[in-house]
Amino acid sequence: MNNQNDITTSLLLRLFIPFGLGYAVSYLFRSINAVIAPNLILELNLSPSDLGLLTSAYFLCFAAFQLPLGMLLDRFGPRRVESALLLFAAGGALIFSLASSISGLLIGRALIGLGVSACLMAAFKSFSSWLPSERLPFAHGIQMVSGGVGALLATTPVEASLTLTDWRGVFQILAAATVIIALVIFYLVPERQNNQQVESFSEQLHGLRSVVTTRSFWYITPWAVASQATYLAVQSLWSGPWLRDVAGYSRPEVALVLWWIAIAMIIGYFSAGWLAQRLSRYGVEVAQVAATGMGLFLLSQVLLIVAVGNPTLLWIGFGLFGTSGILAYAILAQHFPQHIIGRCNSVLNLLVFAGAFATQWLVGIIIGFFPPGAEGGYSPQGYRAAFLTLIALQLAGAVWFEFCRRRHIKGRIKT
Repeated sequence: MNNQNDITTSLLLRLFIPFGLGYAVSYLFRSINAVIAPNLILELNLSPSDLGLLTSAYFLCFAAFQLPLGMLLDRFGPRRVESALLLFAAGGALIFSLASSISGLLIGRALIGLGVSACLMAAFKSFSSWLPSERLPFAHGIQMVSGGVGALLATTPVEASLTLTDWRGVFQILAAATVIIALVIFYLVPERQNNQQVESFSEQLHGLRSVVTTRSFWYITPWAVASQATYLAVQSLWSGPWLRDVAGYSRPEVALVLWWIAIAMIIGYFSAGWLAQRLSRYGVEVAQVAATGMGLFLLSQVLLIVAVGNPTLLWIGFGLFGTSGILAYAILAQHFPQHIIGRCNSVLNLLVFAGAFATQWLVGIIIGFFPPGAEGGYSPQGYRAAFLTLIALQLAGAVWFEFCRRRHIKGRIKT
């Protein structure tokens, strides 16, 4: 159990500010293609599938590194791991800015995904070392707010910066900023001494296996993965083209709606963690809060499909309720022993980001089956078919969650 007396204002600032900066730049990298997509399409003549693959390369490398990341975090600590990886992200941003072909862009985007792969998990690992478990949902929510700030920066600020420089210049600036953030994390984040004996590689693998073979891990995971994969894939890319091709918005209007989606995301991440912590005092489980939010997220997508209501308001609802799936990390952190939380969170993150990679590319493939829309855009029918597919996957996860809830497949994990 963490010592409450260890928690000071200085400690909280040294935890939240450096990790917040790291996650903000991670989310900025993740979301920026939703704004610069028209520039990339025009300059490189990208098809929907090309655009989906290019953007989702971030998710692929991000996901592929999650299992070794979990072991690295548990072995070497979040400060050293995240600061080192961010240097890869800076290099990837520089390569992206200099690329003249889609292959060069893919390499740069993949390195960015690898480099920011620890920005969330390192923070969660550090929080679990310093904060009591009942504070984790709110702490996780605060960290996710910084991601919302990054998404916010990827909207109208990026659009405005394109009047001063091109997208290549934007990525060169981001490369320099990422190096600075890596240094801030390395020199400011505190590390708690690990009094436990260092695990061997085989013991680390055993801990990893104990995560994936425990029934309790899987009762919330499928729905959370489907929900978060949809949220990440759509918010970070397809929301912008949808607003252009389906709603008929201009580029400044698209950037403004993306701005409001990011504002809703910030509110959602903060309120989800705060609400879960408050309601837990009255016996309401965090899993039930997460399920309610993910249900409302599903509803917002259905309304977008059937075109009921103002598109801007529906997308704000998408941004607000799509944050609910993040509570799955806090749910699992409350059930697994502290020494394997890094691996537990990383397994979940692997599934989420592998799902986001597949989802983002799948949407592009489905849209590509339909004839092009007006003025070089993509088909509204293609978006509808793609979004219906994502809704079906989330509904399957919701049905599984309800089945497990009725069977009471949950509880404290024993390892």
